[in-house]
Amino acid sequence: MQITLTAAKRTILGKSVSKLRKSEKLPAVVYGHGLETLPLEVDEKEFRKAFKSAGENTIVSLHLDGRQIPVIIHDVQMHYLKDHPIHVDFYAVRMDEKLKADIPVRFVGESAAVKAMGGVLVKNLSEIEVECLPSDLPQYFEVDISFLNTFEDSIRVSDLKVPEGVKVLAPAEELIANVAAPRTEEELKALETEVKEDVASVEGVIKPETEVKGEAEAEEAEKKQE
Repeated sequence: MQITLTAAKRTILGKSVSKLRKSEKLPAVVYGHGLETLPLEVDEKEFRKAFKSAGENTIVSLHLDGRQIPVIIHDVQMHYLKDHPIHVDFYAVRMDEKLKADIPVRFVGESAAVKAMGGVLVKNLSEIEVECLPSDLPQYFEVDISFLNTFEDSIRVSDLKVPEGVKVLAPAEELIANVAAPRTEEELKALETEVKEDVASVEGVIKPETEVKGEAEAEEAEKKQE
């Protein structure tokens, strides 16, 4: 399925883009092969629909001034309070030239080591760098944690199901996920003791400095009296 998105050149720049957003238009830029950085505007509802289908690693056909530019949605800035986009970066690509991209990891399934043994799932990687043609970019890597049945089990980059035409750049032995054993009562007590000692050592550092400051002030007061 081809995903398309209509864009127009943007003349509203700087702080004035707030007016653009009020009209349900989203400020954006496009850059990449054969293009200078160009400010754009896209319909926010249309972009939301395209982004939901494409994510950040699917080719989108950007319609601009009668041209169709293959792009990927490179970066989306979200509002710091509200869950909606406020700016988009599109990266223009050449379909016959390989590129590098970070592909998100999606964890699925249920680990027996977590559910039955009380372990803690440790997610060591959230993205994995790959190199491939734009048309071969996977949206995500699915990692099934149901293979983690004991605390000795692990999932590494070499265990990924990699689509044809995609080269994974991360080391094969790099750890993606494992399950850590729950802390014993002794370990928790040791950790609590360690925290208390750290707090005490910090207090020990602060106290002498306070005393020195107080002594200096006292000496200064005595000099004034003299």
